Amino acid sequence: MMNVKILGSGCANCQRLEALTKKVIDELGVEAQIDHVRDYAEIMKYPILSTPALVINEKVVASGRIPSENEIKGWLNS
Repeated sequence: MMNVKILGSGCANCQRLEALTKKVIDELGVEAQIDHVRDYAEIMKYPILSTPALVINEKVVASGRIPSENEIKGWLNS
């Protein structure tokens, strides 16, 4: 099972990234646990400069922007 994390305070962009990621996971039928990390101290453990960020299996794949559906699909399939 994949571990997917959305890093961010819960702002509008963070919520959009979470919704988009859930949509792609559902479309692909991937088994994944999704966590929205809002704790600032926990977020700072990752090498990012801005939120929202997407972490798949503890690897930061995007930060500071909302990636496209196709980008997310590619990361989840690899």
